[in-house]
Amino acid sequence: MTGPRNWLTTALARLLAGIAIVVPAALLLGASPAAAHPMPHSVVRLDVYRTSVAARLELPADEFTRASGIDLTGATTATLPARAAAIRAYLVRHIHPVTARGRAWRVTVGALSLSRSRQTSTGSYRELTAQAVLAPPAGADVRHFTFDYDVIVHQVVTHVVLVTVRQDWAAGRVDGKGTTQVGTIELDTRHMTVPPLKVDLGAGSAWRGFVAMVGLGGNHILTGTDHLLFLLILLLPAPLAATGGRWNGLVGAGSALARIGRITLAFTVGHSVALAATAVGRLQIPSRPVEAFIAVSILVGAVHAIRPLFPGREAVVAGVFGLGHGMAFSFVLAEMHLSTGQLATSLLGFNLGIELVQLLLVCLALPSLLVLARLRPQPALRVTGAALTAVAALGWLADRLGLPNPVARTADSAGAHTTLLLAALALTALTAATWALAARLRTRTRPDIGPAARTPEPPLSRLPAGRGGRRPS
Repeated sequence: MTGPRNWLTTALARLLAGIAIVVPAALLLGASPAAAHPMPHSVVRLDVYRTSVAARLELPADEFTRASGIDLTGATTATLPARAAAIRAYLVRHIHPVTARGRAWRVTVGALSLSRSRQTSTGSYRELTAQAVLAPPAGADVRHFTFDYDVIVHQVVTHVVLVTVRQDWAAGRVDGKGTTQVGTIELDTRHMTVPPLKVDLGAGSAWRGFVAMVGLGGNHILTGTDHLLFLLILLLPAPLAATGGRWNGLVGAGSALARIGRITLAFTVGHSVALAATAVGRLQIPSRPVEAFIAVSILVGAVHAIRPLFPGREAVVAGVFGLGHGMAFSFVLAEMHLSTGQLATSLLGFNLGIELVQLLLVCLALPSLLVLARLRPQPALRVTGAALTAVAALGWLADRLGLPNPVARTADSAGAHTTLLLAALALTALTAATWALAARLRTRTRPDIGPAARTPEPPLSRLPAGRGGRRPS
């Protein structure tokens, strides 16, 4: 009896021992190494230009130290230059883009910086950022190449590199927001090699670049609170007549429409000329003085809406200040490093987008401007709107002269609510148009007013004090 019992006991013991070994082994082999020891991945962000590709390398500093042997443990922004030469040499050795036929590209590594970053799975960590330029041989295609890259991953076998495209004019990616993933680079555990990534960005076209620039121009004027506010504040007193240094009375509807048209056209001509001259001439203009000039233009417009500074000459002022706004628009194109042909196409598309959205906004604001001028609380509403605009302009001016403040931040944040802005303008325009139509219908259907009695109402400026209600101030 003891033999079978010993045999059964031994068999059970061996089975349990096998399970104890096999199950943990299976779990360890089947689990992702990154799941057991989460570590941040690298990101390579590509900006594709006509004759080169700019790459922004975002590298976890600890993994970089482990792979390269260049100690960044105690490095700071101040001490990083001492290690810059070694870092650049290491990166150049491990970045090898080549054409489809195997011809090598030239790799140049530029600015380096250290900062803190965060990824969802790993939390906060130190990151080394490097800017590189990848230049193909003459005549080679920048849209199709092999990206042989093994920074960090050649030593840290669990490391993963995400390769994305941030800007690609020919593919219609021009806003610099968001990225499109091209692929990943990681160790092939079967062959213990790091396979190069085949980059295929498609054909691209000038038409896609043009359409994207139209959208970028429209979005720029719509989200550029300062540009929009300048135009609207100049249009605000357009239906009013100026006498004795005050806004006092109304001009006819035809005159008001003509003023609004001249102001809008002059602003368009001013910023279009400056945009074209600055972009085509590739002029390097410092942004801070231009941005401060724009804040001053808004402040002048706000004061003019309260008390007339240049009545009848609003179009001239709009054209002059429009030059500064056009220079600011050109900064967007300057950052894109476009070829001459791409620049010409982009200039046309970008300006067209600005004008289309500008025309839409003026059309939406027009009914409200005409109706507001005829309402009794018009002076109070106009002065309040102009005062708020002046406060925003002063906040922007201080911020652009190096004094950040909450007023500027609040004013800038208004550009993030474009849908709400358009909805409010559309609703106001509909309400104003309905009110004007109802007033006209009431006048026509009143039985006590015959055709001969319907004479035009004189402008408020001609009414003596005490008649027809208060005059606009």
